[in-house]
Amino acid sequence: MKKTFALFLFLILGAVAFAQVPSTVKKGNEESTIITPNERRVDRNASTSVTNKSEKPPIELYKIISAARDTTYLDTTLSVQKEYKFNYLRKDNFELLTFNNVGHTYNTLAYTFDTHNLMPLFGARAKHFNYAEAEDMQYFNVPTPLTELYFKTAFEQGQQLDAFFTINTSERFNFSLAYKGVRSLGNYQNNLTSSGNLRFTTNYNTLNKRYRLRAHLAAQDMSNEEYGGLQDSSIPLFISDNTDFEDRGRLEVNFEDADNRLEGIRYYLDQEYDLISAIKDSTSYNVVTLGAELSYQTKFYEYNQTSPFEGFGESYQVTGLKDKVELDDFETKAYARFSNNILGSISGFIGYTNYNYGYNSVLILDEGRINNRLKGSQVQAGATYQKNYKGFELLGKGAINVSGDFDGTYLNGAASYALDANNSAEASITVHSVAPHFNFLLYQSDYVNYNWQNNLDNVKTQELKFKLTSKKLLNATVSYTGIDDYVFFGLAENDSTPSPQQSRERVDYLKVKAEKEFTYGKFSLANTVLFQQALSGEDVFKVPQIITRNTLYYTDELFDKALFLQAGVNFKYFTKYEMNAYDPVLAEFFVQNETELGGFPLVDIFLNAKIKQTRIFIKYEHINSLFGNSNQYFSAPGYAYRDPVIRFGLVWNFFL
Repeated sequence: MKKTFALFLFLILGAVAFAQVPSTVKKGNEESTIITPNERRVDRNASTSVTNKSEKPPIELYKIISAARDTTYLDTTLSVQKEYKFNYLRKDNFELLTFNNVGHTYNTLAYTFDTHNLMPLFGARAKHFNYAEAEDMQYFNVPTPLTELYFKTAFEQGQQLDAFFTINTSERFNFSLAYKGVRSLGNYQNNLTSSGNLRFTTNYNTLNKRYRLRAHLAAQDMSNEEYGGLQDSSIPLFISDNTDFEDRGRLEVNFEDADNRLEGIRYYLDQEYDLISAIKDSTSYNVVTLGAELSYQTKFYEYNQTSPFEGFGESYQVTGLKDKVELDDFETKAYARFSNNILGSISGFIGYTNYNYGYNSVLILDEGRINNRLKGSQVQAGATYQKNYKGFELLGKGAINVSGDFDGTYLNGAASYALDANNSAEASITVHSVAPHFNFLLYQSDYVNYNWQNNLDNVKTQELKFKLTSKKLLNATVSYTGIDDYVFFGLAENDSTPSPQQSRERVDYLKVKAEKEFTYGKFSLANTVLFQQALSGEDVFKVPQIITRNTLYYTDELFDKALFLQAGVNFKYFTKYEMNAYDPVLAEFFVQNETELGGFPLVDIFLNAKIKQTRIFIKYEHINSLFGNSNQYFSAPGYAYRDPVIRFGLVWNFFL
């Protein structure tokens, strides 16, 4: 790890040294729409600064570059989509259900299958909602320093903050630094949440733009006190809306001495060089690019409890329980890409992964031996093809594990077509086979029931998806997913604690999502409706059949357009179903067959405003529970949903 970190710093400092060149350029004229990787590579004369220092640069010059190398620009507008994204995750959580304290986990109301990993993922997935993976990182290119501050109130003695700063030291070198943190005591006993996400990114290119480098460092931790849900005797008191228990701290919880923690740090470096760069204009080019990626990540998850809880069964320790599992993951990849105006873009890669997952000791049981480690090396290979042909954007990609202990493959094909500026359609097919997450394969705990080592079959997923985007009609997505050998945590017969299960019944999952907004004068009604159903395998794959969100809001400009106002009401509803339960030892959700939850509305009233580059948000959350019984409001069995609360915050952009 120390050698990797030293290499990371050496390359960053080297890039800084090369980047110290005066920034002189003309006025930029980039498009304000998304720029594809091929388009950006051809655009050799693009500029990100301005000649007149007193002139404010156009907002389109503040570029945001995704991990997939797609480019957008900073958006400082205030819209209903910004209202949906003003939360702890900083993204629309329509398909999630929050727990009662910010910074805790989310129950999943609908599923997507966009992760095409070839290796098992680290466990404790309930703590990964706020964990930024390599594909979530963003890089920047700005004409002047840019700062963004996000702030929002939390629950009892805490706040949440996301502070971000980026600067170009020259036209060709950028770095950014960001920290996102939350601390919230919560309204229930032993419910403190605390998290921190530190991100550093940099990108650099030479004067002729033939050599490009980007890198990032991400250090993240998510810590939660765990109360295990309300005691059975407290649930009737919560349901009855007894005024003596409006102070939720008076309700008895299952335990007051437990916490869990996920922590990880990742170093990432990507370099590429145009070996051949023959470009006549944007419609005639031949580019051969060689590249290399390097990534090192270490993670650990631990669960601590002072004394054992009877509901989890027998334990090996009578005090000071501590479960800790670690993963060291080193990945390197070499790739080549050929881009041609006739053939399109063709790339191929070969990769190497070294992994080391597990514990510090072997467990010897009467039933057998549970090893302490899963470690080894994998070699992968893959290819990608992309071509724009007569208005169709064609994409095909695939990869396979060539050698190693884990089999894994994925194959994806997609075609999209833009009918005009307002209408487009896309269809895709994906086939994916991968081993279950590491914690399905090996787990050790001081609790007797939480120890296993399994040899499970790969989970095999096939997905067909169609997407329509139309400003005049609607935005709609239809997907059909088949899953063979589906793996989940569930309760075996006569067991009170979850364990890995593999279904031999195929799961078939249909999901239809539609979005449409209607506007009349200064009033708008934004609608999102999702219909889904497990056509088979519904005993192990449980989802609410309908989720809907409807937002009625009013917008206006006041004080000679100095203030933009947005006010409205948001209504969200999902049908009743056997909602997955939460297990704090594993930090995982598991299938249960006893309790139906849901079928209740979530109503929020909001008032938002934009003054220059500052967006202010005020919301009265879950206001409808003031006028009715709270007996339906749960985020998971035993875990009560949030009480009504007024929260406020802001997003503030600074341009220097």
